[in-house]
Amino acid sequence: MHHSLLLGVFMTTGTGTLFVVATPIGNLQDISPRALEVLRSVALIAAEDTRHSARLMQHFGIGTPMTACHDHNERDKGERLVARLLAGDDLALISDAGTPLISDPGYHLVRQAREAGVRVSPLPGACALIAALSAAGLPSDRFAFEGFLPAKSHGRRQRLQALADESRTWMVYEAPHRLLECLDDMCEILGAERRVVLARELTKTFETLRSAPIAELADWVRGDSDQQRGECVLVVEGASVAESEEVSGETLRVLDALLQELPVKQAARLAAQITGERKNQLYQLALDRGTKNA
Repeated sequence: MHHSLLLGVFMTTGTGTLFVVATPIGNLQDISPRALEVLRSVALIAAEDTRHSARLMQHFGIGTPMTACHDHNERDKGERLVARLLAGDDLALISDAGTPLISDPGYHLVRQAREAGVRVSPLPGACALIAALSAAGLPSDRFAFEGFLPAKSHGRRQRLQALADESRTWMVYEAPHRLLECLDDMCEILGAERRVVLARELTKTFETLRSAPIAELADWVRGDSDQQRGECVLVVEGASVAESEEVSGETLRVLDALLQELPVKQAARLAAQITGERKNQLYQLALDRGTKNA
């Protein structure tokens, strides 16, 4: 088994450890000393794309063998990798950029390792969605991540419609060639004034963070083709929550009565069935009233 001083915090057992290692999303200086030590020390690195990651390894002089673990082979490859872990080898899992499993492969390997009783240890680091949220200037005490929206317009519009009443800040990744279409669909479904932050090429030379109402942001992207290149995160302002006076007194009485007997989610669902109000609206209202009455 391969060990180092930095890995010595883990008790030696008969099995190895699977390290889930975050790598830079652009600026190579964002890799941590601990991540470098682990990548040098493990027996094997499971990479989303070995050719892509070879450049990172070459830059830091890391000669650890690599094997491909991607969407198309992950289930089968996972069994062989878990066998090596059970035999005592330490392995590292990396994606092309950022934190593995966040809209990237790795879930099946991690699950197989855990089910086999193998220790799985995360090495935190760069993550595009968290980096975007931290600089967006939108509420971040509660937020939702929706990954990539469907590539085709119909599916994308359906998903946006389902998110229209979401009161938390929410985020999506979007391919650059679909960015403008996505913003136009958002404008139509969410309204022209909903605020969105475009976080593009984070940590890279042409990093852009632009905050504006959707219609204004779409026009800006339309007028500058450079903004339709590179990795994109969209951070979307949550829907405004209806104030209690916008809901009838009868609805509030029903909701409050149900909250006395039921958890918030069930109370909101039943109140929506009884009153005909939107479930998402009543759920947020129930959360707010539960906090105030606590």
